[in-house]
Amino acid sequence: VQLQASGGGLVQAGGSLRLSCAASGRTTGSYRMGWFRQAPGKEREFVAAISWNAGSTFYADSVKGRFTISRDNAKNTVYLQMNSLKPEDTAVYYCAADSKRAYYSGSYYYWRESDYDYWGQGTLVTVSS
Repeated sequence: VQLQASGGGLVQAGGSLRLSCAASGRTTGSYRMGWFRQAPGKEREFVAAISWNAGSTFYADSVKGRFTISRDNAKNTVYLQMNSLKPEDTAVYYCAADSKRAYYSGSYYYWRESDYDYWGQGTLVTVSS
């Protein structure tokens, strides 16, 4: 599976961006998908995750109420709508796929990087104050 993240850019605080993650090589319709981010000088952290059928979504406390994860399995694509952006949201954003628990909608370690076995290359989001 190859994951291609796009949609990053420079935006002012309070603005919005929508990230996309397009999968190729294999359909990811049965996989849990996630977004992570890494700010300069910091470790990569969990942002959001979505179950295979979008029946369950999970968010980091820092983005809850501002970010929305969604997916279109027909397009093999996952999205991250980011609203009310803050300077502290500045980071490289990575999408990831968990192929090990196909058709799973539970909350088992959705935040843990090691549970995702495919990663995209990242897209940079810069939020200016």
